[in-house]
Parts: sequence; structure tokens; C-alpha cells
Amino acid sequence: MYYHVQNKVCSLIIDCGSFADITSTTFVSKLNLSIIKHHKPYKLQWLNNYGEVKVTKQVLIPFFIGKYIDEVLSDVVPMHASHILLRRAYQFNKKTAHDEVINRYTSVNDSKTITLVPLTPKQVYDDQIKIKMKHDDIGKESK
Repeated sequence: MYYHVQNKVCSLIIDCGSFADITSTTFVSKLNLSIIKHHKPYKLQWLNNYGEVKVTKQVLIPFFIGKYIDEVLSDVVPMHASHILLRRAYQFNKKTAHDEVINRYTSVNDSKTITLVPLTPKQVYDDQIKIKMKHDDIGKESK
């Protein structure tokens, strides 16, 4: 799904199998977000093609989806799948219900019901192409 940070459209994945809220290093860099030292560093291995990654940084990201406004403390890692990946605990803390049949997330915030709908397959594909192109451009600049 799409959301907004600093009035920029970004992509978001909600993953009930993930144990960490994570954010792309490229995303953090492009938006010039303030990074803080991770209070309990750990290692991840499944997020990219580079092998194991040590997670040592975090970022607090204020975001909005429509009229829904929130913020998330997220670990910063090199990731190409999305700008932000939210874990199951985020869903639990926000009392979010996932309807697996229609793949929608519903939450109540300030007595207002918010329903988050997934991107279409074409939107996901187009988003992945954009992320890959930006990643490839960054790789060319660093050579």
C-alpha cells in the first residue's frame, strides 16, 4: 500500500511474519531522516542479496495514510522490497484486524475506522521497477 512521509508517496508492506519494523537505508537517506543508534543491535539475513546485515540504526518515521496519522520506530537496513516493512507487533499494538479473504487491514484510531487496502499486482510491479531503477542508479553513482 502507499502512504505519505514528508508529503512524498512511499510504499509500505505489512508482514505478519516479520519480527521487526524495518526501513530502507535508501529511503532514510533520500528523505534525510534523523537516525538514532539502535539500543540493542542484532543481525538479519533475509532482506537482501548481500548476506547477513548488522542492524545498528533506527529512525522514527511520522507517516499518514489518508486521514490516518501515525509514527513508527523502525530499524534501518539495506532493503529493496519496500520503503517500510511493518511487523505483526505493530498490527497488535494498533489493534489492527486482518481480513485474509479480501486482504484488508482495519484499525480504529480516535473513534474512526481506517481500512488499508493492498496495492494491485500492477502497482506492486511498477513500484518494484522504480525501486530497482533507483537502486541501480545509486550503485552507478558510487562507482
